[in-house]
Amino acid sequence: MNRAPASVWRRPTHFFAFGLGSGTVPWAPGTFGTLAAIPFYWMMADLTLGWYLGIVLAAFVVGVWLCDKTSHDLGVHDHSGIVWDEFVGYWITMAAVPFSWEAALWGFVVFRIFDVFKPWPIRWADRRVAGGFGIMIDDVMAGVYAWSTMHLWFWLH
Repeated sequence: MNRAPASVWRRPTHFFAFGLGSGTVPWAPGTFGTLAAIPFYWMMADLTLGWYLGIVLAAFVVGVWLCDKTSHDLGVHDHSGIVWDEFVGYWITMAAVPFSWEAALWGFVVFRIFDVFKPWPIRWADRRVAGGFGIMIDDVMAGVYAWSTMHLWFWLH
């Protein structure tokens, strides 16, 4: 069960690392973090690909720092409530995907599958890469796998 610290509501770094509070739910915080990323994708969906990817890259870089700082402050390597990495992973999944609620839902499902099951080398990275970069990189990799799946699906259909 996820036990979110009170600091989530007092420290901006923790608030963002906990996905604007979405990571404070008592169960399945990663799922709720991914759900919380959908409205932001909706707002970014009409951007040019360059702007979209620039925002995702900036969110990744800031996320490395946010996740590292928050995990250090909490004394836990990858607290289950830290879900900024799910935001970035989902946004990677949805890169260059035209917005529709069906696509957003499909991307959610595909990303969660890769994030939960962690096929090689995602599981390897999750276990061996430390710090904020380690927290972020497995979700980035899951996002790339999910992105590939999304685009393969759209290409075939």
